[in-house]
Amino acid sequence: MVVHLIDGTYELFRHFYGRRRFTKGDGRPFDAVLGVLHTVLAMIEGGATHLGVATDHVIESFRNSLWAGYKTGDGVDPTLLRQFGPLEDALTAMGVVVWPMIELEADDALASAARIASADGRAQQICIWTPDKDLAQCVRGDRIVQVDRRTNQIRNADGVREKFGVDPELIPDFLALVGDAADGYPGISGIGRIGAARLIGKYGRVENFPPTVLGERKELALLFKRLATLRTDAGLFADVDQLEWHRPRDGFAATAEQLGDPKLLARSEKLSR
Repeated sequence: MVVHLIDGTYELFRHFYGRRRFTKGDGRPFDAVLGVLHTVLAMIEGGATHLGVATDHVIESFRNSLWAGYKTGDGVDPTLLRQFGPLEDALTAMGVVVWPMIELEADDALASAARIASADGRAQQICIWTPDKDLAQCVRGDRIVQVDRRTNQIRNADGVREKFGVDPELIPDFLALVGDAADGYPGISGIGRIGAARLIGKYGRVENFPPTVLGERKELALLFKRLATLRTDAGLFADVDQLEWHRPRDGFAATAEQLGDPKLLARSEKLSR
């Protein structure tokens, strides 16, 4: 089987801003939710049987206590924020496993799910559906891969090395040096992508850097590495069988009606026959 792990937060943002550009802000209140639901249904129609969707039910996480500038929900469109709950409820009613994260982030859930699924020999491949560069640290050979829906590119371990210049396991070290603007930490001043890859290629992990390389900035780099390192200890499920898509619950008809999209219900019912 192939296990599909989906970044629900990314998908919701993608559909929200994509739809807003298309409608010039005049779309329906739950257009982004509908976009994600139709995307997940398309995956199921395409043969996906085992899926899990992770969302940032709360944007803030434990990392905000580590770095004051770490990303928050401030500045996120309230219309978008209001769609997280309805998306989680609709996916559950549709028969899809959802992990709404509060203390940890959706990325931590995806990393944890990849770890758990990879321990099951029946999982021939685990696909992590997100373009976020921090999830590249989870890639392992051709078995755990990252899929960028924007480009339809499947990135295996060789692809990670080609893109970033380091092994997947060293992505946290790479991000510690170059920073991640999306997450709100700047990296180490004066070190770009090429320089970071060169330093990591020469010395390995940031912990192994000689004192002369970063000087007093090494502690800051180690802090940023902690921000970039995804947690894999979330006990989301015990068996990949728990990720199998099931016939939608009775309440999904009401959900589709409430969202104002009869096509959604029709597609889901067709799959359940």
